[in-house]
Amino acid sequence: MDKPSLIPEGWMLRYENALANAEDVKSFRMEGDGAVTFPLKRMRLESVRSPEEGQAANLVFWAPYECGDDYAVSWEFLPIREPGLAILFFSARGDKGQDLFDPLLAPRAGIYDQYHHGDINAYHLSYFRRMWPEERQFHTCNLRKSYGFHLVTQGADPIPGTADCLQPYRLLLIKQGGHIQFRINELPVLDWTDDGTEFGSVLGGGKLGFRQMAPLIAEYSNLQVYSP
Repeated sequence: MDKPSLIPEGWMLRYENALANAEDVKSFRMEGDGAVTFPLKRMRLESVRSPEEGQAANLVFWAPYECGDDYAVSWEFLPIREPGLAILFFSARGDKGQDLFDPLLAPRAGIYDQYHHGDINAYHLSYFRRMWPEERQFHTCNLRKSYGFHLVTQGADPIPGTADCLQPYRLLLIKQGGHIQFRINELPVLDWTDDGTEFGSVLGGGKLGFRQMAPLIAEYSNLQVYSP
């Protein structure tokens, strides 16, 4: 996949993963009960539990790469079945700066409050929100920050319902210190600067994780991370 045109000058590709087969994700880590398949050479995620189980049916699939403080993440996303919700967790670390997978951190199993009121910090970008009727009636992308459940900014979501999604959408997140930008197919969606005061210190490097709420089925491909 070509380098996105909006990557800051001088930044280099540091991590690349086609997400095309099981070998590509052997170092990823699943939290919750999820199935990972590759029917079209794209990583397909879905829960194996009934959505009637609520938060217990949701999942997070963590990439192994550790980002620095400044980075850009590009990936392709194709929703297959609604309803549901898709989130990218980024700059995720333990609340004392530990690696996200430090064994002293509390176990996590896809239940959302473990991620916003547990012992980790992260930014949460919910870019496909189709779980509840009000989300399907008015599409937005939301950016949150934890610890806590702080909604820091919103933007319009240009991705249509699954019936009209004919090919993957290219998503791009750029983080430069506290400045966070998000685009879909190069269309600006979110632009926010964390001042490091109102909701705690600016979060630095950390892990990236794909979160889904059941019964969403979605596909992911061509993950890239750039940094200075």
